[in-house]
Amino acid sequence: MEATVSQKLDTLLKLQSLDSKLDDIVRMRGDLPEEIRDLEDELIGFETRIGKFQTEIQTLNDDISNRKNAIKESEKLIKKYQDQQSNVRNNREYDAISKEIELQQLDIQLSEKKIKEATSKIDSRNLEIDTIKGSLADRDKDLITKKTELDVLIAESKEDEVKIQKEREKVHKVLEDRLYQSYNRLRTNLKNGLAVVMVKRDACGGCFNTVPPQRQADIKEKKKIIVCEHCGRVLADVDSPVLAEVAAPVGKK
Repeated sequence: MEATVSQKLDTLLKLQSLDSKLDDIVRMRGDLPEEIRDLEDELIGFETRIGKFQTEIQTLNDDISNRKNAIKESEKLIKKYQDQQSNVRNNREYDAISKEIELQQLDIQLSEKKIKEATSKIDSRNLEIDTIKGSLADRDKDLITKKTELDVLIAESKEDEVKIQKEREKVHKVLEDRLYQSYNRLRTNLKNGLAVVMVKRDACGGCFNTVPPQRQADIKEKKKIIVCEHCGRVLADVDSPVLAEVAAPVGKK
């Protein structure tokens, strides 16, 4: 047997009440969950930077190694050219070999300069890594502290939360999927999570805009699902009397 509109509204109101209780439990945890997420993101950022610097250091070390090998090769060539100079037959050959020796010496000087620059950069990167590791260690301690605080808060409310969740599951099961999905979508789009409200003191319980007396009468009858024309929330019931003039025709008492 399909539920009546009145039953659906009562179910939605019950579901909202349970969700509001869960929201209150979450609010009791304050900014801790968000602070923990921020710290975790910050730690990931630190580790990413350290990883990049370590990769850069490895590249620099490889370059230093290659340049040291190049220096050794140049030194071998210089030795070879110097030996050849002892057996030259004319000045032209001597000058040509001298030119080759000079080129190799320039290559050595360039490699030594690049090695010095790379070594300096490695030292700089290592200092940065040490600084980041110090910050990372501090943030990690903060994260452990905040997670401990959050665990304590969660433990304190765990029993109530489980109880509410079980009750919520029962209520959810009797609500048709289409209506449940609409409810969840509305809750997600509203800052305070109130998707289903009562009319209180002639106003929407969510946005506090005035609800006309005739509309309150329609809501009270519960013959159809009525939403607030200002915020879109479901107006499930009225907890204050509808104005007398709605009940009686104009001009009558």
